[in-house]
Amino acid sequence: MFLIMNRTKLVPDNYSAVPVTDLLDRASQRSDKLHALSTSLSQELNSHLPLIGRVITPRPSMCHTAALQTPTDKTQTLQLSEANLLSLARSLLQAWMDPLVDISTSANSLPHPARNIISNQVQELQEHSKSLEDGLDILSRKMGPVAQTISFLPYLRGNDISQDRISSLINLQFLMSCFRRDSHKIDSFLKVLRCRAAKLQPQMC
Repeated sequence: MFLIMNRTKLVPDNYSAVPVTDLLDRASQRSDKLHALSTSLSQELNSHLPLIGRVITPRPSMCHTAALQTPTDKTQTLQLSEANLLSLARSLLQAWMDPLVDISTSANSLPHPARNIISNQVQELQEHSKSLEDGLDILSRKMGPVAQTISFLPYLRGNDISQDRISSLINLQFLMSCFRRDSHKIDSFLKVLRCRAAKLQPQMC
């Protein structure tokens, strides 16, 4: 049973009959929404973060997904095979399933003037992530064993969550900045896959 978002399934029940191009179109639309949501959330949290919080926020290299080797620019991305790109996208999505639970738990108790808005957006983020993950699982079965490979990235659950307002905001902002970065990678990989499936020239991707 696949998650329904906005009354539209990313992967319909008869997915085996759906062309890969159509599945990639839907996945790309979902990943685009995922990145937009994470960007909005990150900006909302950052707007309420005091200056000291911005100074001491951990660097992106400390994100738990930083250990996964991914392309650093478009040229490197275009050099990877379709199966490898899908494997990377799935690995990044899978790595965020547990952290998103922590983000949701922390957001629900966040001492923040926009707590309800943030909590609702985090819930929407989780739903989009799960829907996209289900869709990419189906795509991977159509694209072979390499695409089905997932790199599991360890995540130390909740060790930074604190009742202190600034610490809570810093922790959430850090996690959201990491997710925003990774959602951009996922979106970029899927757009290249969609471009190739449509047989467009590399410079069009």
